[in-house]
Amino acid sequence: MISLTGENIVLIGALLLFVAVVAGKLAYRFGAPALLLFLGVGMLFGLDFISYRSTDVTQFIGMISLCVILFTGGMDTKVSEIRPIVGPGVVLATVGVLLTALILAGFVWLIAPWIGLEMPFALALLLASTMSSTDSASVFSILRSKKQGLKQHLRPLLELESGSNDPMAYMLTILLIGVVTNSQGGGGLGMSALYFVVQLVVGTLSGYLIGRLAVWTINKINLANHSLYSVLLLAFIFFAFAFTDLVKGNGYLAVYLAGLVVGNHKLAQKRSLTVFFDGFTWLMQIVMFLTLGLFVNSNELLEPRVLILGGLVGAFMILVARPLTVFICMAPFRKFTTKARLYVSWVGLRGAVPILFAIYPLMAHVENAGLLFNVVFLGTIISLLVQGTTVSGMANLLGLAYEE
Repeated sequence: MISLTGENIVLIGALLLFVAVVAGKLAYRFGAPALLLFLGVGMLFGLDFISYRSTDVTQFIGMISLCVILFTGGMDTKVSEIRPIVGPGVVLATVGVLLTALILAGFVWLIAPWIGLEMPFALALLLASTMSSTDSASVFSILRSKKQGLKQHLRPLLELESGSNDPMAYMLTILLIGVVTNSQGGGGLGMSALYFVVQLVVGTLSGYLIGRLAVWTINKINLANHSLYSVLLLAFIFFAFAFTDLVKGNGYLAVYLAGLVVGNHKLAQKRSLTVFFDGFTWLMQIVMFLTLGLFVNSNELLEPRVLILGGLVGAFMILVARPLTVFICMAPFRKFTTKARLYVSWVGLRGAVPILFAIYPLMAHVENAGLLFNVVFLGTIISLLVQGTTVSGMANLLGLAYEE
């Protein structure tokens, strides 16, 4: 094993990035999600080559990466495209996350005793909450790498959902960690509802205002060195997250909305900023997936309890929880055909975000947190393997695809 010391971290990092990029090229050629290959490279290097198991560093890298990914996703989303599907998109990103968590938690709670696990419903709900959002990194990268359009405004719908549902899953995860560890200090359902509302309202206002401030600053500052515009915008991204979190709002929601505001206003050096953030976002995705791959203990994934529960959770999420949630949430929106609803059900990819959220119980020393993390990791791999490799094929099968 090689430890991550100052003497070898640059060499190892360069080697990992090189292998990941080559793996990404192979993935594109064979129709597999590149991000799954990045995860696999991290796991491969973590077997016998690199010794790495830091929850704090992994959580920090994931947080920074997710900020950049969400901001870029918002910046690349056109309001004119999402306007027709704002209703179903918002419902899927809020009610859909809660429904997914409740349905999956009920399933886990029922089957846990069959495999010899004592799992209270609160713990089952915590596991389900970490997996309740679709992954923006996976959805953005797969949909935008395919030269394929989708009918019925499905692409902006899926991107809006995946870009905006992480905050809801994050709030559920943090709230349930408090419930499981008895650290939230009481207050019951009323305080929990108030916490949700404050997080959403403050996150929304903060994201919009900081996004407008970023647009105004970039257009007025007139920097001689045009490369510094990217640095300035990067500073606004991290400020949006940190400041919003400081004032008790949801930082991830603020970052996504700030990106949406910036991307839909006239901006000095917009072309160069778009090119920079496209490349930088890919770097963040690679680093995040590699880090998560290094972090997991592959031997623990092969334990019978993890294999059985992870396999059942992954299958239930794909075949039952996600479709049931989508059909319930989209029932009021009659303009979508049954085929469109089936496709939205299928493209409910899990990825780095559920794995990242599953680290929070580890940091809080929740009982059985290691088991929860490994089950989420295995469920994510199943989702990427089954759903991620069939995004285009399913669109063609349902007659929803067209060439752009």
